[in-house]
Amino acid sequence: MDIRKAYLDFFASKNHEVTPSSPLVPSDATLLFANAGMVPFKGIFTGNEQIPNPPRKTSCQTCIRAGGKHNDLDNVGYTARHHTFFEMLGNFSFGDYFKEQAIAYAWEFVTEVLKLPKDRLYVTVHENDDEAFNLWQKHIQKERIYKFGDKDNFWQMGDTGPCGPCSEIFYDQGQEHFNSSEDYMGGDGDRFLEIWNLVFMQYERSADGVLSPLPKPSIDTGMGLERVTAIKEGKFSNFDSSLFMPIINEISKLCNKTYVYESGASFRVIADHIRTSVFLLAQGLSFDKEGRGYVLRRIVRRALRHGYLLGFKQAFMYKLVDVVCDLMGKHYTYLNEKKDFIKEQLFNEEEKFLSTIEKGIVIFNEELKNTKDVFSANVAFKLYDTYGFPLDLTIDMLREKNISLNEDEFNELMNKQKMLAKASWKGSGDKDVSGDFKLLLEKFGENNFLGYEKTECKAKILALLDDDFKQISSAKNNAWVLFDNSVLYATSGGQNYDLGSIFKDNKKIAEVKEVEKFYDLNLAYLQLNEEVKINDEVLIKIDEERRFSIAKNHSATHLLHYALREVLGPTATQAGSFVDYNRLRFDFNYTRALNKEELEKIQTMVNDMIYASYEADIKTMSIEQAKQMGAMALFDTKYKENVRVLKLGKSIELCGGTHVRNSADIGLFVITKESALSSGVRRIEALTSKYAYLYLKNQADEFNLVKQELKSDNLVKSFANLKNEIKELKNALKNSKEDLTSSKINNVEVCISEFNGFDLKSSVDDFKNKHNNSFIVLLSSNEDKTQVVIGSKNCNIKANDFIKLLGKEFGGGGGGRDDFSSGALKNTNIKEIIEFIKINSKEINAN
Repeated sequence: MDIRKAYLDFFASKNHEVTPSSPLVPSDATLLFANAGMVPFKGIFTGNEQIPNPPRKTSCQTCIRAGGKHNDLDNVGYTARHHTFFEMLGNFSFGDYFKEQAIAYAWEFVTEVLKLPKDRLYVTVHENDDEAFNLWQKHIQKERIYKFGDKDNFWQMGDTGPCGPCSEIFYDQGQEHFNSSEDYMGGDGDRFLEIWNLVFMQYERSADGVLSPLPKPSIDTGMGLERVTAIKEGKFSNFDSSLFMPIINEISKLCNKTYVYESGASFRVIADHIRTSVFLLAQGLSFDKEGRGYVLRRIVRRALRHGYLLGFKQAFMYKLVDVVCDLMGKHYTYLNEKKDFIKEQLFNEEEKFLSTIEKGIVIFNEELKNTKDVFSANVAFKLYDTYGFPLDLTIDMLREKNISLNEDEFNELMNKQKMLAKASWKGSGDKDVSGDFKLLLEKFGENNFLGYEKTECKAKILALLDDDFKQISSAKNNAWVLFDNSVLYATSGGQNYDLGSIFKDNKKIAEVKEVEKFYDLNLAYLQLNEEVKINDEVLIKIDEERRFSIAKNHSATHLLHYALREVLGPTATQAGSFVDYNRLRFDFNYTRALNKEELEKIQTMVNDMIYASYEADIKTMSIEQAKQMGAMALFDTKYKENVRVLKLGKSIELCGGTHVRNSADIGLFVITKESALSSGVRRIEALTSKYAYLYLKNQADEFNLVKQELKSDNLVKSFANLKNEIKELKNALKNSKEDLTSSKINNVEVCISEFNGFDLKSSVDDFKNKHNNSFIVLLSSNEDKTQVVIGSKNCNIKANDFIKLLGKEFGGGGGGRDDFSSGALKNTNIKEIIEFIKINSKEINAN
């Protein structure tokens, strides 16, 4: 039985719109990963987004809990039901149906679609929710309904905001299979397994803890696919189900060891972690030293350590990608598209870690011999710092030995070297502000953006906010302004904001300094010349030249993306971008640097598309229509029900930005730089139009200047001649080094000499390397000063002291170390300086 499909089909039949899983990396700066099925709808529940049409949704949301508040990483592999990656089936009502229908739908699906035996089902409700208690009695005996308090049956999004009681459905896996004292309803044992949670979102909690009824109560439910699958297949552990056993069997085959549940924690850790890794890599996340990329690295390294316990000494996780794609690629088709890229990324990461893990394990085991109860924080830090062992990996290894670690001491060592991993991650682009945008959204809704068709428009000021985002009635200096209509593009989708001017009664009253989105509200930050008030009517004009330049660069990124995929293959997908008026950058997933030929081919292809004069075809359609059309969508972007699709030649992508009308408007495209952004992510920087022309003109000017300096039109021949001259000079320098004369004084090889070579330091180093006890001073004079370089090795004269002595005697000075110093003297009489040096070095002795 395809439970995922059955669930979505069931709720589609109940007039729920089926919503695809949103990205694991959410457009929410407060979350590390999507960790619950309601994450894509958080803005609707909080009131910061409008209720959609229809107000009923259903989804199978991919989730990850591996960091922050919701972190199941430590338990994975050691329990029957904890996972870092899981799928959450959910149905949602936004101010539409409530408890009665939610309960009826859940019961119908569980008993009539899943056909779970009713005598195995139990229900819990909040102790004060008599309504839910009575409604459940229409479906299940009163004796099978349990009441619990806030800890078990009250849900809230945060300390404040929407919240409400919840009701859970439990499945009794059978008393005969469990004998723990915790195996009772409400206990922590595994006999009674929660399979479905129905949240009745009916209150708003204020800062002082007061609960107020919501005007439109909502429903948020969640049913774990892994748990339900295990139950339907008669398994007592999720890992024994068909979702995991093919992966575990492949691990067993690769390591040539039989999987036994009681001793198979390492198999389960790897099976769980490979699913997480595949999905994150497929959605464009890269291994990194911090943030989400660091969590991904920790997960892979934890799996590798367990692989090491199973006998794997070489990369193996990349070999499991095929079985994951076979299991899940039918529903999540992008896994198959990214399969080769995922393998390459995993293999490279595995190789990096496996090269050091064996040495780290040796050090770990050696320290274990000296450990009774608490492992050395210094050794744990060394494992982290030198061998790349994440802290939780070391703790995981210690837990198997029943040994603890002083984490505070470990963190002190991390802080000293400023290497504490930062819990930072890229957010949604919404600024973290204190203003109450919810009220504005409820009062006015989203303002109307007219900038696709117009460069100016009449508008009314709906609201004014100060720098702290507090509403004000008027402003004289600077203010954030919410207009009813606007032609000003707010920063989003990688495109920078518009600038412009505001007019009132044909007089310019303000300059637009910034335009940003706050919970889908388009707000402009104005520098005012005179006072404005709410309800003032004004004229908005954008900076057309800036807008057109940005449009050229934005359209060029689409052509670049297409060219990259054509030249490098389908795995070269967008990982980020930034488009301004004078430049563009484009980040993409790829595992190596591009060579000269590839860059030239990409640049030529983009310019060919520009010269082809493709008309821009921009249409608004449903997300499903766009996908059927072949439009590319990005995993880190949250799309609305209707999307804009740009077709420019063969490039077809979803995009809400502003673009040229014809590819020829771009004029010219030049790549200026290709570099690594992070592991598996490359960056291309480029210019278009007049900025590309100015760049090429500057290069041509420099080229002509070089021709003038060399007095040659054949630069290739001239540079060949220069290389030969340099080679001859180097040979001459080498000979001059060999000609340095020295004498031995008190067992110290001493050289004091005028030197005309161009590399005094190299000559001093060579002399010191040849002689165990040495003192060397080389001098080179020009018209106004004398360069001095001093080397000292195993003798009583310190180079740094001696350069100061010379500076005091002859003016000027210098500095350095005891073994090497350099400087410049004002006196240019070399013979006088050399005589002084000889007199003051007579008492030299070997150390």
